[in-house]
Amino acid sequence: MDQRRILWPAVGLAVVAVALIALWPSTDAPSEDPVASAEQVDALDPREVYDPARAGEDMPQGYRQILGRDQIAPVYAPVFVDAGEVDWPDDALVIGVTGAEDAKAYPVSHLNNREMVVDDIEGIPILVTW
Repeated sequence: MDQRRILWPAVGLAVVAVALIALWPSTDAPSEDPVASAEQVDALDPREVYDPARAGEDMPQGYRQILGRDQIAPVYAPVFVDAGEVDWPDDALVIGVTGAEDAKAYPVSHLNNREMVVDDIEGIPILVTW
């Protein structure tokens, strides 16, 4: 058997493998922070975000869009007080978030109007939604 016929496919595969390894992203390289800041979120143009209703997709039976996409703005800078300073009723519904040392409560009565709070707990970004 001709050795050149066997050798060339192997050389071709080796070249492809070396090219893939050279182009493969390195896991050692520092990556960009995957968490968007409020400034980055505000910079999005809602007309560029895919909207199935505007795209003409079939919506489920009974679907009725009352508000357009992004019509309720999130709270980007919530203000907190100490727990002893609030005058909420004892049976007030809240969404609670705790960290190793801190805890925050987001009253559902406020979330009914704004639906989302972009915040952090001990420096870790969170999104509280209702």
